[in-house]
Amino acid sequence: MTRLSVEMLAADAPAPITSAGHAQLGIAVLVGIAAIVLLITKFKLHAFLALTIGSLALGAVAGAPLDKAILSFTTGLGSTVAGVGVLIALGAILGKLLADSGGADQIVDTILAKAGGRAMPWAMVLIASVIGLPLFFEVGIVLLIPVVLMVARRGNYSLMRIGIPALAGLSVMHGLIPPHPGPLVAIDALHANLGVTLALGILVAVPTVIIAGPLFSKVAARWVDVPAPERMLPQRASEELERRPGFGATLGTVLLPVVLMLAKALVDIVVDDPANRTQRVFDVVGSPLIALLAAVLVGFFTLGRPAGFTRDRLQQTVERGLMPIAGILLIVGAGGGFKQTLIDCGVGQMILDVSKDWSIPALLLGWLIAVAIRLATGSATVATVSAAGLVAPLAADMSTTHAALLVLAIGAGSLFFSQVNDAGFWLVKEYFGLTVGQTVKTWSVMETIISVVAGGLVLLLSLVI
Repeated sequence: MTRLSVEMLAADAPAPITSAGHAQLGIAVLVGIAAIVLLITKFKLHAFLALTIGSLALGAVAGAPLDKAILSFTTGLGSTVAGVGVLIALGAILGKLLADSGGADQIVDTILAKAGGRAMPWAMVLIASVIGLPLFFEVGIVLLIPVVLMVARRGNYSLMRIGIPALAGLSVMHGLIPPHPGPLVAIDALHANLGVTLALGILVAVPTVIIAGPLFSKVAARWVDVPAPERMLPQRASEELERRPGFGATLGTVLLPVVLMLAKALVDIVVDDPANRTQRVFDVVGSPLIALLAAVLVGFFTLGRPAGFTRDRLQQTVERGLMPIAGILLIVGAGGGFKQTLIDCGVGQMILDVSKDWSIPALLLGWLIAVAIRLATGSATVATVSAAGLVAPLAADMSTTHAALLVLAIGAGSLFFSQVNDAGFWLVKEYFGLTVGQTVKTWSVMETIISVVAGGLVLLLSLVI
């Protein structure tokens, strides 16, 4: 298992923008995080503004000149958006195309037609995992809720027996699997290999989603035995369409970027020669940008054309897919700015210095830091970005696989115990018609199971890889 490195950062690393000691830096970190927490939770300030103010507060308490603190924040924001902004945009377009064309409905209906009885929770977790690959968590919930309510009502199932597996599938994809924003930002911050992270993420995700989904849903259904709420189901996209894409074409389009990125990782391992023409080709086609762009362009023909979309309709779909992600991009970017401020103030080096005599594994440290920030801010993305910034120096001497595992450890920690300061908590509560207590006993416990199981599996993998 990789232990904390006692080596200092490289000699050519930029000097910190402040000369504060460890105690002052520690206080600065606490003040910065506390400012973010209070602004988000008590004053209901948008996370972008809270992260911006928190970054400036961190720099001020650390004794950094204001102009240098601002420069650190804007530099981090720009580099983060440059690294993952286009990927988030392409993922949003693909998700919107999948929803509007009825392709998502086709996947759902096909799987449900072949499942029933005890197999239904397993079908739901499969649907959510597949649909959740290109979609943001909130979009996935909105897309799947009508199906969850319909299946629970028609099949006379407990809502938790059907809903928990769907939520688990979406949450695991969101926290562990790129091209979701959190994992992408952590990969960029730790300079991890995306293909290796994706492959290991899938390896961790499968048993995690089984335990937190179908298996835990049996317990959750006994704890909270509620029927599907009597409400009018939102109209599904396919009800407005005369025809929709086929199952095979839709599934192939969704999985195309994953296949391309995994193929690149496999070729990198087998060939391992940067000058080799085959590896160079796969380095291009398997890059996240090209893989997602290819899926979007293919989707125009495999999803849009079968649904009867004209060029104008496709353009509208692209525009509507891009509009909702403005806030996400700003939050992710501001998280990167906060991360860069942490690094430039010397917090990363402080962690190395303070923890050099600890026996705690680096992976466990990354998980614990992400847990703490998740509990404090309620945001899995903020927890991932901030934790990645704090432990980035620890990844400098790691192997490719252990750097990828550190990304997954942080992602697992970022999902720990969703509570009232998490927008997802209220989304689940309102859609499922639960009380706060019922939401804690089901959704919050499920998130904790995901975090602990995934974190444990990451530590186990680090022993054998």
